[in-house]
Amino acid sequence: MVLEHLFPEDWLEKKSQYGFLLGIGYSIIAILIASILFPQDPALVAVAFTSLLILPELYKLFSIEEKLEEREKKFSFKELFKDNKDFVKVYLFIALGIFIVYAISALLLPSFQVNDLFREQLEMRGAGVAVGGEAVFQQPLFMDILINNLWVLVVIFFISLLTGDGAIFLITWNASMWGTIFGVTARNAAVFSDANPLFYLLLVLIIVLPHAFIELLSYILAAISGGVISKDVLLEKFESKRFNEVFTYNVWLFFLAILVLIVGAIIETFVLGNVTTYSDLIQMSYMVG
Repeated sequence: MVLEHLFPEDWLEKKSQYGFLLGIGYSIIAILIASILFPQDPALVAVAFTSLLILPELYKLFSIEEKLEEREKKFSFKELFKDNKDFVKVYLFIALGIFIVYAISALLLPSFQVNDLFREQLEMRGAGVAVGGEAVFQQPLFMDILINNLWVLVVIFFISLLTGDGAIFLITWNASMWGTIFGVTARNAAVFSDANPLFYLLLVLIIVLPHAFIELLSYILAAISGGVISKDVLLEKFESKRFNEVFTYNVWLFFLAILVLIVGAIIETFVLGNVTTYSDLIQMSYMVG
């Protein structure tokens, strides 16, 4: 692929914030290609193309990681964490860029075009319906959220374990889904109440970004955990001391991902059950679309 040769090998590792620009640029390119080549159903194709465009940069990061591990004379958890922390930042910035593209597109494009381009994402919109209540914490809602998100996390882990970095597809999918749903919610609520859609989008983001960020972080930790184990199988002799140490570290990293996911589910449960502004925006948005 030509695009990955336009930048130095380690540029994304040193400047992880540029992942935000990659997320924006690759999403726009992928949406345009998918809408031209697959006009009948471009939604999932655009997500797949975005993932394919991002993969070479992730391969570079894994290559750098392998070189760093080869130079280490002695394994330590501190060094392994230091080597992998850039993955978290890169994933987060890329996902943020993808999210922004889909949110702004859903906000500004005509309704018929949004329905065509993002059909698959909009089918998930019903999961965001919530009715504000008086209870501070609703256990049935919490379990529904936790179980659903836990399934996604486990799938991301095993895809990373089997493919190395194939979980970028699910991370891209989640970013595109959130962006589309939040953008459409803000746009429709603004049409219903004759308000500024950008203001409503900012309001939605203020309410949902904390738990969405935590949920995304848990997915990224799971992806890194599975990916590092997958790469380490190729780098190290099976059941060697170093392999066992890396494997143990990443198993703990996976459990940390689950803990982070639980925290995110608690926050989301509180928001959906108690922040009436958010439930009002959702209800207004359904009165239009």
